[in-house]
Amino acid sequence: QVQLVESGGGLVQPGGSLRLSCAASGIIFRIDDMGWYRQGPGKERELVARIRSTGYTNYADSVKGRFTISRDDAKNTVYLQMNDLKPEDTAVYYCNIKFTIGPDSWGKGTPVTVSS
Repeated sequence: QVQLVESGGGLVQPGGSLRLSCAASGIIFRIDDMGWYRQGPGKERELVARIRSTGYTNYADSVKGRFTISRDDAKNTVYLQMNDLKPEDTAVYYCNIKFTIGPDSWGKGTPVTVSS
């Protein structure tokens, strides 16, 4: 069974940085897309960034220029470097992995709080 373990969340002041990591284990099928979603207080879950197996990336408009997604296929890990964080970035961040076969997998989430 696939398990995703996220880490790197926490409390940071506005303008600060955090790096999220998501490591996948128990994988049987090849990984296709890897991504990060977030759900802020009273909001729906939204896409933050995705990276395909080709390396192609796409980002939510609200994070372009501040966040960078990357992946290490040898470690089955996806990262999200978050710079110049704003209070509106406060949310629980979820890792999502799409495989070439079978359903997606989701992590349990890691909270990020941006506050002074």
